[in-house]
Amino acid sequence: MAFCPLLVDPANYNPDTTDLVQDKEARDYWLECFEKSVDKFIARAIHSQPQSPTAKDRASKLKEKYINRLHYLHEQPFAYGTLTVRTLLDTIEHCMKEYDFPDPYLHQKKQENEQALKHLKDRLNIIDNLEGTAKLQELIKGVLTGNIFDWGAQEVAVLMETTNFSFKDAQKNIQDRPWLQDCLDDWIKRLQEKAPHRCATVFVDNSGVDIILGILPFVRDLLQRGTKVILCANSMPALNDVTYPELLVILKDVANICDIIKYALKEKRLIAMETAQAGPCLDLSRLNVELCLAMIKHNVDLVVIEGMGRTLHTNLHAKMKCECLKLAVIKNRWLAKRLGGDMYAVICKYEKEKESLDPKN
Repeated sequence: MAFCPLLVDPANYNPDTTDLVQDKEARDYWLECFEKSVDKFIARAIHSQPQSPTAKDRASKLKEKYINRLHYLHEQPFAYGTLTVRTLLDTIEHCMKEYDFPDPYLHQKKQENEQALKHLKDRLNIIDNLEGTAKLQELIKGVLTGNIFDWGAQEVAVLMETTNFSFKDAQKNIQDRPWLQDCLDDWIKRLQEKAPHRCATVFVDNSGVDIILGILPFVRDLLQRGTKVILCANSMPALNDVTYPELLVILKDVANICDIIKYALKEKRLIAMETAQAGPCLDLSRLNVELCLAMIKHNVDLVVIEGMGRTLHTNLHAKMKCECLKLAVIKNRWLAKRLGGDMYAVICKYEKEKESLDPKN
């Protein structure tokens, strides 16, 4: 494990946006939220092992342990040291693995990847028929649209379970600009007025629509500009997040559809790497050493972080030595309103290199 080499101040880096020990309102909300959602996790765990005679019993013990932990944290929020949304998400993942449910969304992810691949060619054609500012806007909106497909977001999970929720349906949920945090114009201006980035490190989020119809068209555009790309995925499963082994399969499948991706992989201008993470958030102080060395070797000058867990629950205030683009759709109504927005509020935060040392930015 190692610190991300691009952090401005590694010694004082704190991945978490909100300290739930200090913030009682947020603590009460999130503890209740996770308790309400535990049945969904349990049902998914049992469903993922239909042939196992012990699945229901193990799931019941998992639920009991997790709820007891949540109740204890209501009374003693400082009992286990740090208490944040990240640690609560990590706890459910640890419990899943402890009771032998290592990847409850494995089948779901595979199914969604296969479905998304069928729509990739059409998606790329739509993008290729655009030019200039319109094209760059569509690429960012595509990343945001894809990020809506998150089984960890309860309202969205209900939509995906009960309707034939498509990329076009999700596009309608992206709010009109100006967004809650809106640096899109600055990002577009950067791409149009300055030389292409040398190398971008992109921390990806969900499988299926998110990675295939959202992130990869965006990555393809960077590659077309001459930018190398390091795609970074979780080492271990968490919800429906794409894992490194799954990412390798996805890229191989996408290469059969898109020549730009195919040749970038062949020429090693597009590289997949694992992060050493095992949860839906991102701790930049505990990255895979090989990834950190690759970031130095390839002179990374752009970091892209995607998703609520990685961009909002963690790293919203993280400062980089290079340019940084943080993209997420807020799929929790309470959190969106607390931040001054509404459901599906957009975070599009672009931090320029020269501003990364400014604590007010």
